[in-house]
Amino acid sequence: LYSVLDAGNFFVIPGSPADVWAVEAYSKSHEKYQLRKENGFLKDEIVVVVVGSSFFYNELSWDYAVAMHDVGPLLIKYARRNSVEGSFKFVFLCGNSTDGYNDALQEVASRLGLLEHSVRHYGFNGDVNGVLLMADIVLYGSSQVEQGFPSLIVRAMTFGIPVITPDFPIIKEYVAEGAQVIFFQKDNPEGLSRAFSLFISNGKLSKFARTVASAGRLHAKNMLALDCVTRYARILENVLNFPSDALLPGPISQLQQVSWEWNLFRKEIDLGTGDILNMDEWGTSTSSRNSSVVDLLEEEFTKNITENENRSADQDTISELDWDVLHDIESSEEYERLEMEQLEERMDGTFASWDDIYRNARKSERFKFEANERDEGELERTGQPVCIYEIYSGSGAWPFLHHGSLYRGLALSSAARRLRSDDVDAVSRLHLLNYTHYRDILCEIGGMFSIANKVDNIHKRPWIGFQSWRAAGRKVSLSISAEKVLEETVQETEGDVMYFWAHLDMDGGFTRNNNDVLTFWSMCDILNGGHCRTAFEDAFRQMYGLPSHVEALPPMPEDGGCWSALHGWVMQTPSFLEFIMFSRMFVDSLDALNANSSKVNSCLLSSSELEGAGTPGQRLGLSQWTKNGVLGSALWFSTRAAPDRTT
Repeated sequence: LYSVLDAGNFFVIPGSPADVWAVEAYSKSHEKYQLRKENGFLKDEIVVVVVGSSFFYNELSWDYAVAMHDVGPLLIKYARRNSVEGSFKFVFLCGNSTDGYNDALQEVASRLGLLEHSVRHYGFNGDVNGVLLMADIVLYGSSQVEQGFPSLIVRAMTFGIPVITPDFPIIKEYVAEGAQVIFFQKDNPEGLSRAFSLFISNGKLSKFARTVASAGRLHAKNMLALDCVTRYARILENVLNFPSDALLPGPISQLQQVSWEWNLFRKEIDLGTGDILNMDEWGTSTSSRNSSVVDLLEEEFTKNITENENRSADQDTISELDWDVLHDIESSEEYERLEMEQLEERMDGTFASWDDIYRNARKSERFKFEANERDEGELERTGQPVCIYEIYSGSGAWPFLHHGSLYRGLALSSAARRLRSDDVDAVSRLHLLNYTHYRDILCEIGGMFSIANKVDNIHKRPWIGFQSWRAAGRKVSLSISAEKVLEETVQETEGDVMYFWAHLDMDGGFTRNNNDVLTFWSMCDILNGGHCRTAFEDAFRQMYGLPSHVEALPPMPEDGGCWSALHGWVMQTPSFLEFIMFSRMFVDSLDALNANSSKVNSCLLSSSELEGAGTPGQRLGLSQWTKNGVLGSALWFSTRAAPDRTT
C-alpha cells in the first residue's frame, strides 16, 4: 500500500517469515480436532472459512456483502439442507465478535433459508490462527484488488488448508493455478462453484484438495523469500560504494532459489517465545505472552523515563520565593549599571580629532561593504566545479583582473587588495607574506601556499586554478568560449589531469628561432642567469639525500611539447595539495643551501609555522636569482603538453 500511495517516500520490501513462523509456533501447542470440538464443530463436518481484504479486517463492510453475493450460490447448495453430500459449515472471519456482526449474518442466513448454525461469525479480536486451523477449506471472497500477497492466505497455506482465491495478479505472481491454490474469476459465482466442487467428493475433501493443500504448505514456507532478499540486495547495490580493490558481489539476476534460514529461527519456534509468536499482525493475542529481554528492557526504560519526568516536573516548578530572588537580582544589576554610567560621565576622557572620527567611520563602512561583497561572491560561485585565483601584487594590476563566478582575486599584499571585491588576502592566510623579504622571494608561489593553508576554509570545489594578472595583459588569458569549454570539460574529466592555456613562447619573456634546439634545462638557465641547473640539482640532492655520484636532475622530454608559463592552469584540488606539499619541501631544501649551516633554524613553511612567521632572515634566505623564476620552474617541469595534443 505504501508503494502505491506514496512511491516517493517509501521503498517497501514485501515478504516476511513472520506469518509462517507464527503458524509453526501455534501448531506446536494446538491440535486441529480439539479446537473443532471446543468450538462445536463435528469431526465429519466440512468447515469453510471465508476471509476478505485487509482493508476491512475490523468491520463488516460492503466487501463482505459482495463476498456474500458470490458465496450465495454455495450457501444455498451446501448449507440449505442436510444431504448425502455431507454437512457444511461456513465461517465468516471479519470485524469484531462483540459488535453484533454474528446477528447480521444469521439474519442473512434466515433470508436465504439456510440451516440453523450453518453460518457462523468469528472476529479478529479472537483466536485468528485457531479459526484458520479448524478450517477444511479457506475461501478468499473479497473483490478488492490487493497490493500485497494476503497474509491470511499465507497462514492458511502454511496450516495445510486448501485455498480458493480470485485470480488477482499479486496472487498469481507467487502461486500456480491448480498446484498450490485454485483460482476463480472475480465476481463470477458460477466459476466459484466450479472451483469449490473440485475440493469436494462424496461429502468429504477430495484427494485433489489434499494434494493442493500439501503442495501449498511446502510452497508457502519460502514463497516470499526470493522477492524479499532480492529487494534488500537491490537496496545494497544502490547504496554501497565498493573500493576499487574489493571483490564485487555477483549480480542480482544470479539469485535463483532462495529460502529463509529456518535453522536460525528453529530455537525460538521450539521455545515459543518472542512477540512475533504471541501477537499476530492485528494485535491479537494468540498465546500466553512470555516475558523476553526486550520486554524487561522496555519496562525498565519506561519506568526510568517516568521517574525522571516526575523529578524534573518537581524541580521545574517555580515557587514564590524564586520569583522574589529573581526580582532582587534584576534590581541589583540595574542599580549597578546606572551607577557605572554616572561614574563614566564624571570621568575625564581623551577626545579624538574629527579626522580620526571620520577615518574610523569610513573604515567601518568599508568593512561592512566588503563583508557583503564576500557573501555575494560566495553565492555566485555556489555549484561551480572550479575556481581560478588571479594572483596580483599591486593596484596597477586591477584593470587586468576578471570578474564573475569563475574567477577570484588573490592579493599578495593587504594594501593592494581591491576594495569592492571578495578577493582573498594572502597575507592574512599566510603571515609569512607580511614581510616584504619573503613576499618578493616567493612571488606567486607564496599566494598558492596561502590558499593551500587550511584550504577547506576558503576553497571547497573539486578543481582549482591559478592565473597571473600578466596573462590578460599579454592577451593569453581564457576567452569567454574557452571558459565555457573548460567548465564543461572538468565536469566530465576523471583522473589526475591538468589543463593549461599559456605556454612558454606566449609569456613574452622568451623567444627562440625555429633553428634553435633548446632543452628544458637550457631554457631555464637562460631565464635564470645560468643558475637553474645548479640550483635544481643541489636542491634535489639535498631534498632526497642523493649521493654525489647519482644524477640529481630529472630527465625532461625533448619531443617538441609546450611548457606552461604565467601560471595559467587548473588541476584537481587533491593534486594541487600534493604539488604544494612537494613545493614546500623543495623551497625548504633550496633555502637550506643558502642558510647558515652552523645555526639550526626551523622551516617557516612547516605546518606548525604557517600560522605566523619570525623575523626576516631567520630562514628562507634564498639568493637573489631565485626571485626571478627558479621557483616557477618547479611548476614548469610538472605541467607539460604533448606535441600532438592541444590543451
